[in-house]
Amino acid sequence: MERIEKLRSFIAADSNDLFSRHALAMELVKLGELEMAVMELAAILILDENYIGSYYHLGKLFEKLSSFDKALHIYEKGISVARHLHKHHELRELQGALNQLNDELA
Repeated sequence: MERIEKLRSFIAADSNDLFSRHALAMELVKLGELEMAVMELAAILILDENYIGSYYHLGKLFEKLSSFDKALHIYEKGISVARHLHKHHELRELQGALNQLNDELA
């Protein structure tokens, strides 16, 4: 909990601290606070839609919450952003997650 409080204090001091927001989301996932983690990752993408790593993690959280349509949408959006930014590794990772989910839903 100390780590979470520290991250929250960083965010309180600078609401645009995307690194701390992402770290907070990952800590919340560890604690099983999935809805709170979703809110943090969504906030990151509102502040900066190019913060590419958050798409994968947000999609995976939506999968865990059985919000498959939201997961598909997030993966597709992330793929579009990754293409635009020429982030090939992230593009492959997001495409793999999208393909896997589509296969599971078929």
